[in-house]
Amino acid sequence: MKEAITSYSLILSSMAVVLPSSISPYTLLHSSHDKLLTISKSYISPPSLGYAKKHSVVCFSSKKGKRGFFDVILDYIEGGPKLRKWYGAPGLDTEDRSILEETVESSEEDEIRDAVLVTDGDDEIGQTIILSLIIKRIRVKALVKDKRAAMESFGTYVESITGDPKDSSFLKKSLKGVRAIICPKEGFLSKAESLKGAQHVVILSQLSVYKSSSGVQAIMNSNARKLSEEDESVLVSSGVPYTLIRTGLLTNDRGGNSGFSFEKGCTENGSLSKEDAAYICIEALDVVPERGLVFEVVNGEEKVLNWKDQFERLMKQA
Repeated sequence: MKEAITSYSLILSSMAVVLPSSISPYTLLHSSHDKLLTISKSYISPPSLGYAKKHSVVCFSSKKGKRGFFDVILDYIEGGPKLRKWYGAPGLDTEDRSILEETVESSEEDEIRDAVLVTDGDDEIGQTIILSLIIKRIRVKALVKDKRAAMESFGTYVESITGDPKDSSFLKKSLKGVRAIICPKEGFLSKAESLKGAQHVVILSQLSVYKSSSGVQAIMNSNARKLSEEDESVLVSSGVPYTLIRTGLLTNDRGGNSGFSFEKGCTENGSLSKEDAAYICIEALDVVPERGLVFEVVNGEEKVLNWKDQFERLMKQA
C-alpha cells in the first residue's frame, strides 16, 4: 500500500497537478475546464469487459499536447495499464492463464471486513461505481460474467468473481471480507441465502417504474419487477442495515447537471441519470442507518450540498 501511495504521489508531482485529498469521485467525474472528464453513454457492454467496445471518453485541456491527471484516467477506462502502473500494481500478462485461478483465501481469524462488493460489475452503473471506489482507494470486489475480461479491464484493483449466488460456497466466498454491498441492478439479493457478515446494503430499485408501466412495456418489465420485489423483501427481512434508493427511469444523461427531488411519488414520472444514481450509491456508504432507510429520488431542482445531512434528513422524515 505504501508503494502504491508513493507511486501515486510521484506521478502527480511529475505532472504538476495538485489533487486535494478530499476530492470526491463526483468532482473527478464532473470537473470543468482543463480538469473535465466525461464518461459517455457508451459503457463497456456486458458480459465482456475486456473485449467489448471501449468507453468513449472526452477529456478537455486548455493546454494542447499536455496530458494531465484526468487525461490519464482514460487509461483506466480503456483497460487500465497506466493507472495500474501508477499505483505500483504489477502488469498483466493476458496470455497467462493463471489469472483465472482462484485467489488463495486467508484464514477466518485474519479476515478484515474492508471491502465493498458490487453485485453487477458488468452493468454500466456498476462500472461507474467501481471506478469511483477505486479513486477513493476502497477495496473492491465485483461479481462479473467474464473473469478474464474483468481482470484485463480492472487489473488488480478489483477482485473479480464469477458464479451463482444460489451456491452457498460461492456466496460465502463473495462476502468474505465484505463490509458493504452495492446492488445497482435487481436479482442478487433474491438469490442470496444469507448476507452474513455484511454491515450495510445499498440497493438501487426501479420497482416504481416497473409498477407504473403498462401494455407491452409491463410485459417486458415483468421479470425485472418480480426480481425487484423479491430483492426488497429479502433485504427488509435480512436484519442487515440497508439503504433502499427507489429511482425514476434511469437515463444516460450526464450527471451533475441537475439537482434532485425527493418528494413522495416522484419516481412514477421522473427520471434520474445513471451517473447521479451511481454517485448517490457511493455517498450512501458513509451513512449507515440503524435499521433501514427508504427514499425516492429523481433529478429535480433541489441542490444537495452535503449528502450526509441529506440522508439524515431523509431518515427523520421516514
